[in-house]
Amino acid sequence: MGIKSFQGKRDTSRNNKIEDQILVADYMTSKLITFKAEDSLDHVITMLIKNKISGGPVVNDKNELIGIISETDCIKHISESKYYNMPSDNNNIVGKYMVTDVETIDKNMNIFDAAFKFLVSKRRRFPVVDEKGVLIGQLSQKDVLKAALKVKGNTWK
Repeated sequence: MGIKSFQGKRDTSRNNKIEDQILVADYMTSKLITFKAEDSLDHVITMLIKNKISGGPVVNDKNELIGIISETDCIKHISESKYYNMPSDNNNIVGKYMVTDVETIDKNMNIFDAAFKFLVSKRRRFPVVDEKGVLIGQLSQKDVLKAALKVKGNTWK
């Protein structure tokens, strides 16, 4: 008597085609609030509060990514100057407080590989740049959650 397969008949229609993957490009935000290195931190703080965001990319005149500014970076500024009631000077600009060593993500990455990258890096957002370094979008943890809900609605039982 032969061994029977308990997996049943395999579905050969899918074959892991690339178009079946859910990519970063499908869920990234492309309309971003960006900042310039010469912007004041007071402007950044105002924009973060007004738009209910926790940070944003910093770009140059060619829209190339040069850094990220976040609430934490702004809090560093507050703790260094406002806490001690020091007067603001012209050095309170984004370029002084932004993070310049920025990890980016590829628009063609699978969304679930991106989710793993969030877990490993403990970041809240990843800028998406093209091959020339031009900012084309941003993927947040919330975007990954939206993708997971869509997949659950389509394939999970």
